[in-house]
Amino acid sequence: MSVSLAATEYGAGRPVAILHGLFGAARNWTAVARRLAADYRVIAFDLRNHGASGWADEMDYRAMAEDVRLAMCGRGHRAYALIGHSMGGKVAMVAALQDPAAVEKLIVVDVAPVRYDARYRSYVRAMLAVDLATVARRGDADAALASVVADPAERAFLLQNLMMDAAGPRWQLNLAALDATMPTIADFPALGGARYDGPALFIAGRRSPYLPPAHDRLVRTLFPGATIARLDAGHLVHVERAEEFLSLTQRFLRAGELAPPRDAD
Repeated sequence: MSVSLAATEYGAGRPVAILHGLFGAARNWTAVARRLAADYRVIAFDLRNHGASGWADEMDYRAMAEDVRLAMCGRGHRAYALIGHSMGGKVAMVAALQDPAAVEKLIVVDVAPVRYDARYRSYVRAMLAVDLATVARRGDADAALASVVADPAERAFLLQNLMMDAAGPRWQLNLAALDATMPTIADFPALGGARYDGPALFIAGRRSPYLPPAHDRLVRTLFPGATIARLDAGHLVHVERAEEFLSLTQRFLRAGELAPPRDAD
């Protein structure tokens, strides 16, 4: 079943959708979205089981791509550009492979169409293990996560999902679903020989393990028109090399006008 997606929208012009990574939300892409909004209608989504979007037991990439397609169609956009990072990049790739005519341009950020180790399941289980009844401030949860998530920056990223309000502390992630489906999230679905012949840009971090040159051949098998660019960055390419990332993205989006939108389904 499809899930209703929350979104933050900016600007006017041709539509560009942004899809965040695992444990993220649309808010992580605010700076990029605002810059692109000078020329485009930018829709930054919270994907299912993240942010303010609906929850579901399923976290299959086909279903997640359908969430995005329906959300864009519901806004009257039948043809659009897609930008996706990490897990969101896999959603974007599947969306393009499933419905190539809808995705006029594709930008995939630091992820490949391959299976990865489901290492982040330990993070999910660490968050599930936090006794929220004992959390009076964010620092309490930070301390509870420290034995599993050693990097303070990674803990800070995860803790963006901890809501602290009058109702008490709660996670804005569907942790039970993420735990159950982590092997699926780490994988990439077989789509029966599908390929996307449209313009595609893959932007990788040279210091990240997620899109090394060894994956280039597979990328170009599924996305024959792909350009692959590598910046001196880790996994958060759009944060660590923000200006270079924006320059590449804007040049790619401007390289040709998107086709006139078709009527929404």
